[in-house]
Amino acid sequence: QVQLVESGGGLVQPGGSLRLSCVASGSISTVNIMGWYRQAPGNQRELVAAITSGGSTNYVDSVKGRFTISSDVAKKTVYLQMNSLKPEDTAVYYCNADTVVHNRYWGQGTQVTVSS
Repeated sequence: QVQLVESGGGLVQPGGSLRLSCVASGSISTVNIMGWYRQAPGNQRELVAAITSGGSTNYVDSVKGRFTISSDVAKKTVYLQMNSLKPEDTAVYYCNADTVVHNRYWGQGTQVTVSS
């Protein structure tokens, strides 16, 4: 019943930008944290960025200064603005929602490829 719908992935050149969006729908409980994870081939899934309902954020060191996470809490929507993209950012990006009753939901993943 709960769905996370992602969009915005694709192929981009190094130095370019992409904006990922994730919309949560259905009978979801109040969301406490929304975030973006990514997984590259051969690597474990890692947290890229997260934002709480109060607006606090955190980022993995490798994207600080380049990526910005934002959200519309009322609409259960989270965005990831990605600037100055590098080939090392290539991965499948997953949206995640964590509710106040400790339910976790995942999107299906969207491919981001940074290549010249």
